[in-house]
Amino acid sequence: MTTSSRPNTKVARVIGKYDLDGLGDDLEDEWTGASGERTSLRDLADEFNQSVLQAALRSAGETVAETDVESAYRTLTDDDVSRADEMRKRRELERSGLDVDDVLNDFVTHQAIHTYLTDYRGAELPDRSEGLLDRKIQTLERLQGRTTAVTESTIETLVSGDYLTDREYQVFLDVRVVCSNCGDDYVASDLLRNGGCDCEV
Repeated sequence: MTTSSRPNTKVARVIGKYDLDGLGDDLEDEWTGASGERTSLRDLADEFNQSVLQAALRSAGETVAETDVESAYRTLTDDDVSRADEMRKRRELERSGLDVDDVLNDFVTHQAIHTYLTDYRGAELPDRSEGLLDRKIQTLERLQGRTTAVTESTIETLVSGDYLTDREYQVFLDVRVVCSNCGDDYVASDLLRNGGCDCEV
């Protein structure tokens, strides 16, 4: 898609206004989970707005730590912040040369982020159904491994405290599933890999 054919979106305009090159790529990667866990649209909107605030402060000649930007953003936007605290922060930022109202007008909502990602960039969420079986098997096997480890640790603790006789214990965890139609039983992960029981109905 060429730039000229893209719809005009507020997010794209603000990115251009504050020279936030690369932020669009970051937003898309975080939303689609390209670099790990997916980030919600609301969290992306907060991240975007904080980047805008930081860029505006930088343009005003202020060098502000990321934690201070986060704090200022919360004070300006959080409903739980008192009006007095908000006004104090506004005056502080205005003394730094920041046009607070102009910056606030450039903040965007999570809906605007969604429009930018889908309509402007053509981003799509991955099909979470792909690899579902493998993910479920891995979840079961991790749970079994954790249960085994906790059981072993519990036994060791009780042996050390003389609550159990001191012997060499081995822990086996075998989660099995029985087919009610034919009575065959399977290791749970094997049943999933096999696509279920192959008995005659």
